[in-house]
This record gives sequence, structure tokens and C-alpha cells, in this order.
Amino acid sequence: MRLRSDGPVKAGSLRDGLPSAPQAEELVDILLESPGLRLERIVSTGQTTNEGEWYDQAWDEFVVLVAGAARLQLEGETEDRALEAGDWMLLPAHSRHRVTWTQSDPPTVWLAIHYEEQLSRREAEGQSAG
Repeated sequence: MRLRSDGPVKAGSLRDGLPSAPQAEELVDILLESPGLRLERIVSTGQTTNEGEWYDQAWDEFVVLVAGAARLQLEGETEDRALEAGDWMLLPAHSRHRVTWTQSDPPTVWLAIHYEEQLSRREAEGQSAG
């Protein structure tokens, strides 16, 4: 898939605006949004998924831990998966998962790419997206 922008070049740092203390909620910045695709920076300062709740998304998600550390629980697995800076995970649509721990100081920074199932299937089959 080729992303295009008719606007000016944009640049930034995933480290800009990080909180100096734990926050009540995660910070979510949408860096790019296009039909079938959303790129987010997520900053966690100790947040977790509520006990008994699961993410069950209708789209695929590729996540990279940029800074900090976290643990994710995947449905059906007995042990949490530990993530450190540089680790990534591809979560296919409807992969039930939950965040069981995030490092608060310094903050945990995620880069999440959400994309539609149809797009990932087309890419996997080697078909042109445009």
C-alpha cells in the first residue's frame, strides 16, 4: 500500500510531550489516519486493562514498544508476554488480549498500527492495494 499526502512534510518525535508523572489515563495521539489504516502513539504510565476485560478488535494491530516495558496476556496462554523497548507483536483481528502491566517511570511508549483485515489479506496474497 502506498500512502500519499498532498500536504506538507510532517515530522516529530515519539518522545515529545511525555508526562513527567503518572497520568489517570493513557495518552493517545493519532499520527496518521487513512481509509483502512490508523497509526497511533500511545503513552502508558502504569495503565492496565481492567480485570475481566479483553480487547477484541475487528482489525489487525501491529504494535511496537518504543520505550519502557509492558506485559500482555493473550487469551488461551497461561503466561503473560513481556515486552521491552524494540519488541513488536502482530495481533490478528479478534485476538483477545489485555495489558496486565506497563512501566510508569519512565513512561511506556507504544506505536500501534491498526489496519483492516481486508487490507492485510490483500497484502499477504501479494495483490496491489491501489
